[in-house]
Amino acid sequence: MSYNTDTMLQESLFDNRSETTPLADRMRPETLDDYCGQGHLIGEGKVLRRMIDRDEVQSMIFWGPPGVGKTTLAHIIARATKARFINFSAVTSGIKEIKDVMSKAEQNRSLGTKTILFVDEIHRFNKAQQDAFLPYVERGSIILIGATTENPSFEINSALLSRCKVFVLNALTAEDIINLLKRAVSSPYGFGDWTVEIDESMYSMIAAYSNGDARTALNTLEMVIVNSETDIRVAHVTKEILEQCISRKSLLYDKNGEEHYNLISALHKSMRNSDADAAVYWLARMLEAGEDPLYVARRVVRFASEDVGMADSRALQIAVAAYQACQFLGMPECNVHLTHAVVFCSLAPKSNALEVAYMTAAEDAKTMLDEPVPLQIRNAPTKLMSELGYGKDYMYAHDYEGHITAMQCLPDSLKDRHYYNPSDQGLEKRVKEHKDAIEAWKQEQRAKEKHHN
Repeated sequence: MSYNTDTMLQESLFDNRSETTPLADRMRPETLDDYCGQGHLIGEGKVLRRMIDRDEVQSMIFWGPPGVGKTTLAHIIARATKARFINFSAVTSGIKEIKDVMSKAEQNRSLGTKTILFVDEIHRFNKAQQDAFLPYVERGSIILIGATTENPSFEINSALLSRCKVFVLNALTAEDIINLLKRAVSSPYGFGDWTVEIDESMYSMIAAYSNGDARTALNTLEMVIVNSETDIRVAHVTKEILEQCISRKSLLYDKNGEEHYNLISALHKSMRNSDADAAVYWLARMLEAGEDPLYVARRVVRFASEDVGMADSRALQIAVAAYQACQFLGMPECNVHLTHAVVFCSLAPKSNALEVAYMTAAEDAKTMLDEPVPLQIRNAPTKLMSELGYGKDYMYAHDYEGHITAMQCLPDSLKDRHYYNPSDQGLEKRVKEHKDAIEAWKQEQRAKEKHHN
């Protein structure tokens, strides 16, 4: 069987805290006061907190990304409630198991005992399996608590969804994660009986790497400490060990050795320095040595946006056309087309504003938590999503004068960030003037709106 109806489950969920148990499980909180994050749901006076405190829990769906405490919250409800708690897996259970559980729940109801059925990954149930819950939820035989990482609007049957309250759990903040890590280091259930030497900055590195996922953060901490052990229950965590534990795999491309990269580097840097003669020479060196013309063409296409960009957008058009010519003709005929693209890119005005824009944004994307998309620019194809505020206050630009609005499209934490900063080179000077005018108008409109409010 893939479920457990033993009432002692409520206690045993937290009793398995041996050192062989993963740290994330050992650190699972037992009460709402120890629970990390989701203050909008379980803070003092919040709806879910009141429901739990009053033992008035109703059928609900917990929707949120992995590692934010959906299962943990259900376990805490199990301890706080006076109902029988059944832990049910949507991965390994079928219609037969559902009917067996429902039969037991009906018996409990006839005896005056409530049954809470927790279904992890409820989105994995098909329509028939979800429908099997409906009559029992309607009769009150069970209180269904489902956990899902998927949008309930699309993954949960509308009939079942309409009978459940949806609670949205958010990714944990960096501060939440750091506090959790520090608690794990000092807790007797974690590494409290160890001597752990770890710099404050390393907590922040783990928090950024975990991306709001408590389980990932704790697993990473455990890996770092265990691999840093220098003596029995003594761990000196170094930055080198931490970087090894959180490193991501990188691709390695090697074709013809160092000279291959020396030559393409020479071509690229000659074009960047507007030295058309040198660029043509290095191009010839590569082609005459048997280099694949399509490889060179791809590098020139990259250069056209990385080093010329909006200063002269024709560079990208010519580079792509040269690539296509190489496909049509091959060597040796396509050498003149590559020369055409290389000379144009060499003599074009230069701007790396597009490259800088992307790399700056990419650094934020990698080192900061995933920022939620502002509600006003989300689509709301379902009633639930509309009720949650998706699409509220969206301003359709084409309905406004100048086809532009002052609506905020970046997350609040990034609202003042400017990634693309045009240069004054070539045609990009006009782009800069236009972008500056747009920004000035938006600032003026926002100031007026703020003053009006």
